[in-house]
Amino acid sequence: MNTEEQAIRKLVADWHSSTATGDVDAILPLMANDVVFLVAGQTPFGRDAFERGLRSILKTHRIESSGQIKEIQVSGDMAYCWSHLNVRVYPLSGGASTIRSGNALSVLRKQPSGAWQITRDANMLAASSDA
Repeated sequence: MNTEEQAIRKLVADWHSSTATGDVDAILPLMANDVVFLVAGQTPFGRDAFERGLRSILKTHRIESSGQIKEIQVSGDMAYCWSHLNVRVYPLSGGASTIRSGNALSVLRKQPSGAWQITRDANMLAASSDA
């Protein structure tokens, strides 16, 4: 595994761990300012909408996510990462959790600083009975 692939795997791991701890400020640098999220049934949205949505849900829920990276390809300062994700959302007030799982495809761009950031993300998660 080369250095670039290791850096992208670390970005994915950091995203999962920061989500679990509710650290939105640690997630924001992992995405480009011009990021676009593509989610089935929704209009594409950017960084500000993602941040507002995540901060809002974390007021009432805890999120645990995990995934298996299926493929990473790097070409110059661009890369893509295909993952199968499992996301479980727990209401802080108690009650049943919600589970979504499925594939996601992220396009990443290497910044002049050397850091990778997600610039496009297509999330194809659907309701699931188990993760």
